[in-house]
Amino acid sequence: MMFRMMRLVSMLKNAGSRRLALVGLAALVALWAGPGLAAPDIRAGQALARVHCAECHAIGRSGRSTRPAATPFRLIPQRYPVEALEEAFGEGITGSHKGMPDFAFSPRQVDDLLGYIKSLGRRR
Repeated sequence: MMFRMMRLVSMLKNAGSRRLALVGLAALVALWAGPGLAAPDIRAGQALARVHCAECHAIGRSGRSTRPAATPFRLIPQRYPVEALEEAFGEGITGSHKGMPDFAFSPRQVDDLLGYIKSLGRRR
């Protein structure tokens, strides 16, 4: 991938278009970097939590989890480094207790869900 980027930049520079080369390089870097460069979509993260987590976890700024072992989402930023959940969400969480389903999210979904969880730890 890096070789292709360097080759494209070289071709564009040889064509005499430094500006076009920089735009092309920026576009390739954005594609190569993937969802990590885009800001998380908090609403999409909340929707994921509602569909996949709300049956057991309290996913809002208040309320109790229906299962005592299920940490309310608003407490996760206080108790754990939220970034530590990135790998687990992306590679799949295997039910750690009876009734917890196995699941895995795409990189974009992981960013959105973690963004939502982090937003619950911020003061309004």
